[in-house]
Amino acid sequence: MDFKSTQTIYRQIENWVFEQILSGAWKPGERAKSVRELAVAFEVNPNTVMRSYEHLQNQEIITNKRGIGFFVNEDAPEKIHAIRKKEFMEEEVPEFLKNMRLLGIDFSEIVNSE
Repeated sequence: MDFKSTQTIYRQIENWVFEQILSGAWKPGERAKSVRELAVAFEVNPNTVMRSYEHLQNQEIITNKRGIGFFVNEDAPEKIHAIRKKEFMEEEVPEFLKNMRLLGIDFSEIVNSE
């Protein structure tokens, strides 16, 4: 993973997990990669991966089955869509609209730009 400086590493790992689930690489009900596996793969401290997994558990994307590992929840794709939509609407759309206003871009220019 090529970590960006604009976002914390644990959030970037979380987004990577989102992508694995949405792409079908990690299917609902399947076991997720272990904390250790991801820490080695991303060359980060296992505590960083654990923080990502804890946040994913709080969002009900994954579940920890003691002694077995983490598993993708059955409704994880739907929850991820809802989370990403909310973030998009709250973070990216306002910035996009502000830039449109500052640059004097009309909605018709965007619609006709395809």
